[in-house]
This record gives sequence, C-alpha cells and structure tokens, in this order.
Amino acid sequence: MHVHDAELVISAVNPSQYPQDQLPEVALAGRSNVGKSSFINSLIARKNLARTSSQPGKTQTLNFYAINQAFRFVDVPGYGYARVSKDFRLAWSKMIEKYLSQRENMELLFLLMDMRHEPTRLDREMKDFAENLDLPYAIVLTKADKIKPASWNKHLSMYKKALELPSVDALFPYSVTKGYGKEEIWDVISSVLQLKNE
Repeated sequence: MHVHDAELVISAVNPSQYPQDQLPEVALAGRSNVGKSSFINSLIARKNLARTSSQPGKTQTLNFYAINQAFRFVDVPGYGYARVSKDFRLAWSKMIEKYLSQRENMELLFLLMDMRHEPTRLDREMKDFAENLDLPYAIVLTKADKIKPASWNKHLSMYKKALELPSVDALFPYSVTKGYGKEEIWDVISSVLQLKNE
C-alpha cells in the first residue's frame, strides 16, 4: 500500500467530536508503552505524523488519522500506565469502551502487545472484550527485532497458550526498526476493508 496522503483529522474525547462521515476505521489498542504511535508512523512511512513520546500515557484522546482519504487509523489511549490517577484511568477506559462498542465505522481492531513478554491481564481482558463484542481483530506483536528469529515460534506459542487462541494465525510479529510484518499488516487491512492496493 502506497500512502500518499495522511493527516491527523481530530483528537476526540467523546462521540460528538468523532468524524461524521462513513469512512471505515482501524482502531489500535495496547499498553501505554507498546508503541502504537511508532507503529502508525512505520506503516505509513512518516516520521512524526503520530506523536510519540518517551513518557508512557501521553495519549489521552482518541486520535483519528485519515489515510489516502480511504480509511482512518484511530489511536486510542494506552492502558495500564500506573502514573496517572485512578480517575484518569477510569475515564480513559470508558472512552475506549464507548468507541469500540458503539462506533459503527470501526471495522478492524489491532491489539498491540510486546512480543518479548507474556500478555498482561489487561492484554487478555482487551482480547476477551473484542471477542465478546464480535469485533474483527488481529494481534500485532511489537518489538519483534528484540527477539532472535529462531525464538519467534516459542514466543508465538506462548501467546497462543496465554490468550487461548485456536492457532497463531491472528498473531503478527512486527518491528518498527526492521520493517518486519509491514506487508502482512497491510494485507490484513486491505482484505478486511476491501481496499485496492495503490
């Protein structure tokens, strides 16, 4: 997929601020330090469209990015960051839940998890939440370059068992720095959204 047009449309905190057209949306959910913004920038070959930060928990809004005027990425606030107040965490979880459960435009959910470590309780809950809502989802295992390729199968098996998956088909190792997995992720997006490769 050649991305020739990418822009931040709006940062929203409630449904009244969401874009009102019918463009399909691909949501990204994951822990605060899992690398969602870097994942977006890597996929679209832009350095700074999605704002990255060395401070986890920085994203506090739903950020809508229009891609080729064909669909949007929606970066949702990261979960599980301890240095924000309980009230903040509760507000974020409600915002995420409302978007994922009510947004008709949302057609695909990427759950980003750190391939180096077992999924956390919150990772497992997010996967169960997607299944309970019958949302199409795939699991992107970030920071794959930190693991030797010979050990990938071991980590895939770990995730399959921990998330109680029937197979490893929904698991996609990805590396922002090495570019691993980029083509496979675009194939998933194009297939689900029925986009033409440009």
